[in-house]
Amino acid sequence: MSTTTTGTVAAKVIRRDGSVAEFDPTKVAAAMTKAFLAVEGEPRRPLVAGLAEEVASALLRPDAVLHVEQVRDQVERVLVRVGHHRVARAYASYREEPGIRVRGAAGLEPLDWADVARVVGEACAGLPDVTPAPVLAETRRNLYDGITADELAVARVMAARTLVETEPNYSFVAARLLLDGLRREVADHLGVPARSYPDYFPAYVRHGIAVERLDPELAAFDVERLARAIRPERDLAFDFLGLRTLCDRYFLHDRGVRYELPQAFFMRVAMGLALREDDREARAVEFYELLSSFDFMCSTPTLFNSGTTRPQLSSCFLTTVDDDLESIFQGYRNNALLAKYSGGLGNDWTPVRGMGAHIKGTNGESQGVVPFLKIANDTAVAVNQGGKRKGAACAYLETWHIDVEEFLDLRKNTGDDRRRTHDMNTANWVPDEFLRRVEADADWTLFSPDETPDLHDSYGREFAARYRAHEAAADRGEIRVVKRVRAVDLWRRMLTALFETGHPWITFKDPCNLRSPQQHAGVVHSSNLCTEITLNTSADEVAVCNLGSVNLANHVTAEGLDGDRLRRTVHTAVRMLDNVVDINYYTIPEARRSNLRHRPIGLGLMGFTDALHAQRLPYASPEAVEFADRSTEAISYHAISASVDLAAERGRYETFDGSLWSRGVLPIDSVELLAHARGADLDVDRSTTLDWAALRDRVRVVGMRNSNVMAIAPTATISNICGVGQSIEPLYRNLYVKSNMSGDFTVLNRHLVADLKRLGLWDEAMVADLKFHDGALAAVDRVPADLKALYATAFEMSSEWLVEAASRRQKWLDQAQSLNLYVAAPNGRALDELYRLAWRKGLKTTYYLRSTSATHVEKSTLRGTDGRLTGVAPVLPQAAACSVEDPDCEACQ
Repeated sequence: MSTTTTGTVAAKVIRRDGSVAEFDPTKVAAAMTKAFLAVEGEPRRPLVAGLAEEVASALLRPDAVLHVEQVRDQVERVLVRVGHHRVARAYASYREEPGIRVRGAAGLEPLDWADVARVVGEACAGLPDVTPAPVLAETRRNLYDGITADELAVARVMAARTLVETEPNYSFVAARLLLDGLRREVADHLGVPARSYPDYFPAYVRHGIAVERLDPELAAFDVERLARAIRPERDLAFDFLGLRTLCDRYFLHDRGVRYELPQAFFMRVAMGLALREDDREARAVEFYELLSSFDFMCSTPTLFNSGTTRPQLSSCFLTTVDDDLESIFQGYRNNALLAKYSGGLGNDWTPVRGMGAHIKGTNGESQGVVPFLKIANDTAVAVNQGGKRKGAACAYLETWHIDVEEFLDLRKNTGDDRRRTHDMNTANWVPDEFLRRVEADADWTLFSPDETPDLHDSYGREFAARYRAHEAAADRGEIRVVKRVRAVDLWRRMLTALFETGHPWITFKDPCNLRSPQQHAGVVHSSNLCTEITLNTSADEVAVCNLGSVNLANHVTAEGLDGDRLRRTVHTAVRMLDNVVDINYYTIPEARRSNLRHRPIGLGLMGFTDALHAQRLPYASPEAVEFADRSTEAISYHAISASVDLAAERGRYETFDGSLWSRGVLPIDSVELLAHARGADLDVDRSTTLDWAALRDRVRVVGMRNSNVMAIAPTATISNICGVGQSIEPLYRNLYVKSNMSGDFTVLNRHLVADLKRLGLWDEAMVADLKFHDGALAAVDRVPADLKALYATAFEMSSEWLVEAASRRQKWLDQAQSLNLYVAAPNGRALDELYRLAWRKGLKTTYYLRSTSATHVEKSTLRGTDGRLTGVAPVLPQAAACSVEDPDCEACQ
C-alpha cells in the first residue's frame, strides 16, 4: 500500500459513482487553492498545505474507507474553524453535480465543476463587491444532464447577468465569462492560444486574408511589432453590453464562427486607417491606443469595415432626388448601394412635383411625392446591411411643398397603407419664413416645386423675397397648383404628427445654410438620418460624412476638463477621420466625387452625462450648460486646429477658396450671419474663452483640410461599446432594460450605485424602489436631495435645459447635433413653446420627441430568468418611432 505525506497507511475513498480510489491529499490542496483563488485572488499555498495536512490527520486511520462527502465535509469544517467562511462556501460549490454530464466532441463526460468554479473565480477576480458563489449557484440552477459545452458557457454568462440589477460590477463578470467562451471559440478555429496576442495576432491576420475578409495589404505591416503593442489587459475593460454587442455584430467570423478578439478588432481598424500613412506601424499603434482606451471611437461603418476587402467606412449619405423618373429610380438604386455597406441615408425629396401638378410628357396629372416615398421605404427594409443592423433612411420635405400635409401622415397606422411609410424616418425642412408666419398668425401658401423651382435653392432673406413673389403670382392666377392655409394650423398639425407618430422631425433650413462654411459651393437641402449632418447636395453630388466621437467621460476629472489629453485625442481623431476620405470604398461615383472635393468629417462626442457626474454637476443646472459650452468650444478649437495642421501637411481641400473658412469666418463667427438674417429672432450666447483670433488667422493663411469638422451624432452603439452614456443625452433611466439586436440588457447607473453605497443606502429595498418608480429617484424619500438632482432622469427635467445646452454647443459647430427632446406629459402649448424656443436659440435641427406612455409594463425581476431576459420594464416612448434599444436610432453610429 502507498502512504500519505503524514506517514499513515492510505485510506480508500468511495466516489459518487461508486468507484474506489486511494485518498490523495494533493487533490484536497488543489481544491482549496482554487477556492482561495476564487475568493481572494491568491492561492495561499503555505496555508493550504497546512490545512490539507490537518484534513488528512483528522480522517486517516489504517484501512479506513471514506466516502468523498466525508472528505469534503472535513475540508469545510477546517476552513470554517480558521475563519475562512467565504472560502468554505466557494469550496462547497466545487462539489461535483451528481448525474450532470457535458456533451462534447468525444461524447458525454462528467461535468468538471471545479473547472466551472475556476473560470467564474477568474472572472470575479479584482472586481469589488462581487463573489463567485451567487454566479455558481445560479449556474447550477440551469444545468441538465447532457448539456453541451456551449450551453454551459452560456449558462455561466446568464448567471452573472441576472445579478447586474443588484451590483453593476457583475456586468464585467458576465463580460469576462463571455470573453472566456470567445477565446475558446477562436482558439479552436485558428488552432493557436487565444490568450497570447503575440501568438494569436499574426495567425489571425493570415487567416483573415486567406478567407478573403481582410485586405491583403495588411500583410505588409510588421504584424509582430503590432502584436507586441497590443494591450491584452484592455480586454477586461468591457461591460457585458459592450462586449456582447461587439461579439454579435462587429467581430469577423466564418459563417458564424468568430476568429476576431477584442484587441485584434481595434488593431485591425487602426491598421485599416493607417494604410496610406508614411510610417504605418507607428500610426497604427497611435490609432489603436486611442480606440482601445475608449478615448475616441470611430462610427459603426468604420468599425465594421476598416481593414477589410470592402472598406466602406462612411456613416452618412445625403442625396437630392430630381423631378424625373430617371432621377427617382436612380435614387432608389443609390440608396440600396449605399445602405448595403452600412450607410445611413438622408434623402431630399422636395424637387419632386406635387399631387395635381401637370406632367408634360403624358399630359396627365402627378400623383405627388408620396407613392415614390413608399418605394423608398421598402428599399430601406429590403437592404438591411447584411443583418448587422436595420437599413435606414430619412425623407426630407420643405414646408411649402403642396404634399406636406400628406407627408405629415406617412407614419400613421390608419388610412391607405399604400400611402404610408411605416419603416422610414421623415423630417420637415422648415424655412424661417414659416416660423415668422406662425408667430404673426399669418397665412402660409403651398406650392408644387415644378412651378416654383427657385425656392428649393434659396434661403434666408432671398427665400423670403422669392416666396412672397410667388404668392403674388398665385394671387394673379399665374400659378396653377397652390393652396393657402393658416400657418398656425399647419404648425399644430406638424406638432400633433410628431407627438402621435414620432415623425416628421423638425429641422430648420435657414440656420443650416446661413452658417454653412460651403455656401459658395451649393445648398444644404436636408440633414441626414440622425439630423446632425448639414452638407450640400445636388444631382451631381451625394454628400458623405465620416463620423467618430470623443469620449468626454475620459477627458474630465472632478476639477474639470483635462485640456492636454483632449487636445491629443482630437488631433489624432481628426487625422483618422481624414484618412477615411482617401481609404473609403465608394459604392457610387457621386459620393466619391463629393467626398474627395470637400473632405467633410464629423467629430462628435459621447459620455456627456458621465462627464457631468464626474464633476458632480446636475444636467438641469447653469453649471452643466456652461460645461456644454466650454467643452464643445475646446473640441471645436482643437478640431479646427488639427484640420489646419493637416492642410499644412497634405494640402487644402479642393473647394476651400470662397468658403467661410477662407474669409476667416469660423463657426462662432457665423452666428452673426444668422443673427443678421433673423433680426430679433435669435437668442444665442456669444461668449468665448480661447484664443480664437490666432486660430482665425491660421485658418485664413494656411487653409483647412476639411470643409466641415464637427457634428454630434447619437452614438447609440459605440457608446455601448465604451460603457458610457449616449452622445449629449441626459439619463434615460437609472435602471431599465435596453433592447437591441443582441438581446435585452439591464442598464444600471454605476455612478448612482457608488454614491448610494457610500451612504449605506444600496440594498434590495432600493432596487425595488427604482423598479417601482421606473428608474427615477424623485419619489424615493431616503435619497438625499443633491443625489436626486444629480441623477435626475430625462423625464424629470424640463427640456428647456436640453435646448439651452444645445444652443451653447451649436455656436461652435459647423454642422449640427442630434438632439432628442423629452416631455413627460406633452400638450399642444408645451410642444409649441419648446420648438419655438429651439428655433429662437439658433438650433439647426432636432431629433426624436420622447414622451412617457400612458400605461406601464409590469415590473419584474431578473433573478431566475434564462434565455432573453425581460427584467425591469422601461417606460416606453409614446412615439412608435424608434425601439427602446437606444432609446435612439443607431444607424449613424
